[in-house]
Amino acid sequence: MAESYTASSAALNVELDPVCLVDADGSPTEESRYSRELPPETLAWLYESMVVTRDLDTEFVNLQRQGELALYASCRGQEAAQIGAAACLHKTDWLFPQYREIGAFVLRGITPAQMGALWRGNWHGGRGFTDRCVAPIAIPIGTHGLHAVGAAMAAERLGEKSVTVAFLGDGATSEGDVHEALNLASVFAVPCVFFVQNNQWAISVPVSRQQAGPSIAHRAIGYGMPGIRVDGNDVLACYAVMAEAAERARRGGGPTLIEAVTYRMGPHTTSDDPTRYRPAEELEEWRARDPISRYRTYLQTVGVLDERLEQRVQARSRRLCAEVRDALVGSADTDPAELFDTVYAEITPDLANQRDALSVELAKEA
Repeated sequence: MAESYTASSAALNVELDPVCLVDADGSPTEESRYSRELPPETLAWLYESMVVTRDLDTEFVNLQRQGELALYASCRGQEAAQIGAAACLHKTDWLFPQYREIGAFVLRGITPAQMGALWRGNWHGGRGFTDRCVAPIAIPIGTHGLHAVGAAMAAERLGEKSVTVAFLGDGATSEGDVHEALNLASVFAVPCVFFVQNNQWAISVPVSRQQAGPSIAHRAIGYGMPGIRVDGNDVLACYAVMAEAAERARRGGGPTLIEAVTYRMGPHTTSDDPTRYRPAEELEEWRARDPISRYRTYLQTVGVLDERLEQRVQARSRRLCAEVRDALVGSADTDPAELFDTVYAEITPDLANQRDALSVELAKEA
């Protein structure tokens, strides 16, 4: 038994240096295992999606500050990780997001109005997500990892060739649910990829306080699955690494743990003040590695970025930002009683009693 385990551990080696195809200054690296060669239209699409994601993110923050949203969790700085990971997948592959995956939502065609309704606190904020093979966002940390594994097991039993992806934060890897999901996925070799966006901070707790090992990706060794670190600010590297993991899963090769090394440029949520725990020098250091700036420079070098593309991107951003403002500003709140009507196909007596009790309480406050 011991010899078998040792051989397995040796085979599951994890490199500490993240895979990187485009350096922080926008120049191509010497990485040879993964290819950065994509059609020009795909390269342009990735850029457009990243810029639109950031512009929408800024609009959502502004809307929350203006009192139109209850809360918002910014993804600023993590656009490359999200876009790169989601862009290479099939439309029938299921995404299980946490609460910061605006980029993945943009790629799947979920409208800004749907995203905004979610953060506004309307009960139907997740409606329409499943039509795009996207599970509703998971506010409880790490619980959706188990959902992703269960969906992958179900897909296998149904004879489907889909892959599930669990988007996790570094803080989620400290949760028992994530451990259970990783272990279950590995034991049953299910087609599930765990994509951890290590943005260095779980609210105010640094990643150094969440592990004693070399990296989050190294934990994969203990589960008997491949683990890989990727530069989360390099969209092409994230695309290539996720494409490899998804294809392995699709062939029956089981799960992969990917650690995308990135940085949360803003607060944990709009109710957080990161200046209380995060040094300004650290923020500036990561600002120099900005995912959009480096990719823009790379596209200029390879002759993909031109004025026409920039105009197209800006036009789409303005249109989507206007769309979300039109949908949310001054909109009426949903009737809370509707919460009870869609839990089951037919409302149960207990839920009907709860709905009636809530209606009585709300009438007293009117």
